[in-house]
Amino acid sequence: MGKRIAIIGGGYVGAELAKTMDDIADVTLIEQRSHFVHAPAMIRALVQPGLVEEALIPYDRLLKRGRVVAARATGVDGNGVTLDDGARIDADYIVVATGSDYAAPFKPKGADIDGMRMANQAAREKLVSAKTIGIIGAGAVGVELAGEIAYAMPDKKITLITMDDKLFAAKPDSLGTSLSRKLKASGVEIILGEKAEGLASKTEPHAGSVTLGDGTQRAFDLIFPVLGARACSDLLKNLPGAEVTAAERIKTDDYMRPSSLPNVFAAGDVANPGDNMTIVAVSRQLPWLKKTLTGLITGRKLTDMKTYRPWGPEAPILLPLGPKRGNSFLMLFTVGDWVTQKMKGAHLFVSKYEKLLNRP
Repeated sequence: MGKRIAIIGGGYVGAELAKTMDDIADVTLIEQRSHFVHAPAMIRALVQPGLVEEALIPYDRLLKRGRVVAARATGVDGNGVTLDDGARIDADYIVVATGSDYAAPFKPKGADIDGMRMANQAAREKLVSAKTIGIIGAGAVGVELAGEIAYAMPDKKITLITMDDKLFAAKPDSLGTSLSRKLKASGVEIILGEKAEGLASKTEPHAGSVTLGDGTQRAFDLIFPVLGARACSDLLKNLPGAEVTAAERIKTDDYMRPSSLPNVFAAGDVANPGDNMTIVAVSRQLPWLKKTLTGLITGRKLTDMKTYRPWGPEAPILLPLGPKRGNSFLMLFTVGDWVTQKMKGAHLFVSKYEKLLNRP
């Protein structure tokens, strides 16, 4: 237990890495929130409110040997982490996994879990009373949100607007084509290749109108702006040699290091090693980090170990349209409703994260 590992951020990378290293190192997880937030379930929670508390899982049972420090990190250096109250967490190795921000009500603002509960309830109340719904942005959140509302509230008139010419253009055409067909069959109108201008807010659900590229105005009782995530990278931007890339992510080297500091690593949404900002990316980063940190703890040199290889274009993606329908790309081919339902749609991995955080 001699080597000290400080992990900043208790999301999909931080929580699992902390737990996996707990038996072999002195682990400190620094997380300002009291609860782990399972973001995909927060999408469905808009139409299935009972999911809110299942998607918010306390950290208090995560570690047996190590500790979870409820604080906000304000600085990182080669010797450890500085907290917002001036306290120091000394560490031999530091992993920054601070994640990303997203529009309400899918992720909390800072540490405000109660605020997230209230934001979800407020958005749900607006959704129930709205007749016309505009979803601006057709990434994973926008598409899944359209599918969830169409499944649970078929009386709503839903319009999905994206500036892209097709859904999920980086994947085989079969994925976007199948999703488009199923959404349209559920009554969702899809507007491709149009940028929606004039949003009253890019971060909060609201009533209003948008103007399309041809000058057409579309008014909605409720607009969900889902325009993509922005990495929470302030801790890393000023480190020596740090390079900021798209969406505020920090470029990492072949060993997942975001700067010239040899013992500081970055992973998840905040890091840009060549992976997209998805939970799937974590599935490759986590085992690499565990193996690499274990090697370092036992005396191996970093340069003697394998470099990190990102998913690249073959990265899988699972896209449920409610609990029963959807499509997924599984590296070599696209699959449909049954496989997507079994893999994600029916349960959204809620039980996996309850188990991770040692909840009954």
